[in-house]
Amino acid sequence: MVRNAAVIRGDGIGPEIVDAMLNVLRACNLQSEIILCDAGSEQWEKNGGETYIPDATMKILEEADACFKGPTTTIPKPNAPRSVAVTLRQKFELYSNIRPIKTYKRITPQRDLDFVCFREATEGLYTGIEFKISNDAAIAIRKITRQGSSRFIDSAFSWAKKYNMAKVVAITKRNILKVTDGLFWEEVERASKENPGIAIEEIYIDNMTQQLVVRPEQFNGSVLVSTNLFMDIISELASGIIGSIGLVYSANMGNSFAMFEAAHGSAPSFKGQNKVNPTAAILSGAWMAEYLGETEIKAAIFSATEQVINEGKNVTFDIGGSATTSQMAEAIADLSSKKLRK
Repeated sequence: MVRNAAVIRGDGIGPEIVDAMLNVLRACNLQSEIILCDAGSEQWEKNGGETYIPDATMKILEEADACFKGPTTTIPKPNAPRSVAVTLRQKFELYSNIRPIKTYKRITPQRDLDFVCFREATEGLYTGIEFKISNDAAIAIRKITRQGSSRFIDSAFSWAKKYNMAKVVAITKRNILKVTDGLFWEEVERASKENPGIAIEEIYIDNMTQQLVVRPEQFNGSVLVSTNLFMDIISELASGIIGSIGLVYSANMGNSFAMFEAAHGSAPSFKGQNKVNPTAAILSGAWMAEYLGETEIKAAIFSATEQVINEGKNVTFDIGGSATTSQMAEAIADLSSKKLRK
């Protein structure tokens, strides 16, 4: 049975990098069906509605096996809709946002990093529960539940076991947020007892930012876990250490659905210039192919992408080259298809 994926082209640079990703998958003879659909602020500004996701798109998503989301813009105004990513994570209970962090020899020869950031993606401050208590004061609620923490942390330990990673590092601020982060840490301790052989460590968020800058190699072979906002910040910092946010691919995983996306935003100032790095989108698309059952495609694309980046002949400006988005994607597509034919 042929599986299918809904693909949202998104806003800003979204359509360019999504096209680049799809071109690579087509070159690899992807058998899964791709269904293009619209979501994001650009279509919302034209069509209106209460959400960035049209009903027709939501219906496609509900019937799909997986989703690829191009970058979408979230307008930072109180009456604007909730972001596409947050909406889909909560609707489909995609509680684990996973961002592997890995260096490339040519870009950061002084560093050799390989760890993964696990971000709880359905709770915390991103639930969007906030209100004014007067004209001059407002409150946001940070919601942490045992059920949400438990399923998320179990998925992180499962990843550690699957990929033979030695440690789970929990990032909290438990000395201040004693109740919410206390509950989160209790679930880390519980999962640790159920998974002997995997060490655990707790680091406070402020110290973690320093440790990542000063000695990030200490986290190699580790799964970093944290609540929604904390890990959003930490994974962004980690992307800077490896050279570009354009290199960081990601997945949002639940029990029965997954959404894949580049970790970066829609970068509207670069829209239509054919110059941004397509790596994150291409690798996220390759990961989606694996999720859909086409494992060999992921292996070929990951290998080809690393080779293209380390050769440096067809790479974009952010990682020291002058290639366009489409030129870099074409180089990866050509090499990926050759690797599959071998």
